Amino acid sequence: MTRILLIKSSSLGDVIHCLPAVSDMSRQVPDLSLDWVIEESLADVARLHPAVTRVIPVQLRRWRRHLLDGETWREFGLFRSRIGAAPYDRIIDAQGLIRSAMLARLAAGLHCGYDRHSVREPPASLFYDRRYPAGVTLHAVERMRRLAAQAIGYEVPAELDYGVRTTTARPEWLGAGPYLVGLHATARADKAWFEERWAELARRAAAEGFSLVLPWGSGAELRRSERIAAASPLGVVPPSLGFAELAALLAGAAAVVGVDTGLTHLASAVGAPVVAIYAATWSEFNGVIGAGFVANLGGPGTPPSADEAWTQTLKAVESGRKVGAWRAEPAEPAPELAGRRRFRPSNARAVVHRR
Repeated sequence: MTRILLIKSSSLGDVIHCLPAVSDMSRQVPDLSLDWVIEESLADVARLHPAVTRVIPVQLRRWRRHLLDGETWREFGLFRSRIGAAPYDRIIDAQGLIRSAMLARLAAGLHCGYDRHSVREPPASLFYDRRYPAGVTLHAVERMRRLAAQAIGYEVPAELDYGVRTTTARPEWLGAGPYLVGLHATARADKAWFEERWAELARRAAAEGFSLVLPWGSGAELRRSERIAAASPLGVVPPSLGFAELAALLAGAAAVVGVDTGLTHLASAVGAPVVAIYAATWSEFNGVIGAGFVANLGGPGTPPSADEAWTQTLKAVESGRKVGAWRAEPAEPAPELAGRRRFRPSNARAVVHRR
């Protein structure tokens, strides 16, 4: 048995981007036992992949806010006993932060991570026994696949697969008929799409017989869902949903339209056709990729119009759901993107993953 510990604790989009590396490891490493250290709030996402043997939850965000609480240290002690119960053949820090590298050091085994030119926080590389290059302008999926392949010793497969397992079970609260999902929620205000454009999308969906389901995660997002839903006779505001429920909802949708947020990547991971809307970031670096239809629209300061989004949504609906592996070749960046980097460290030979 080959025991691997994967450190990728957050955020949701980054966790989704790590799933193809898990699929690679499951296919390239005989008799694999894979443990995954992840924030407790995201643990159900890791559990969607059948190759994950054990999920080891952490609560770093909460622990940092309550360092003097006895409960914090009790929980940390439990985490430390879980991560250090037995040695690992490889410990892979795919997070690339000082705090994640320090967490990894609590486990016994060969510690692997990005080299100082590839890691998000260069001092983190000092904690690793082995360090590997992965260009900082590569798509995040490709970076993590290359890190895992170098750490364990196999060639990155030509085909890419998220490998998640979910159902398309229709929730009881959702009425009959086809539906779209609109993912408007984002933690960054500059990533948001104009509310009036969401309302227009809801009206156009209703005119074609589609409900528009508008998930939410906070009070402000709930109120926005309610306002958008009110613009359409077929707008639907669901109850609060967990990740397993969201995965099933997304998998059953005729199409998903979403801003640059982790749930939009989850939609593609479960095979839904996706229209992704960018208003503050470049999709070439962390854009949605998947086995099925994907349209990445817009960019910093240039979000798509409602017409553009709806045109692509109709194409997405026509294409249908697709799951499984697909060939996705990395390519050299367009000249206008070559100087833009995902974060500070540079690599002159880096490439971006363009769909």
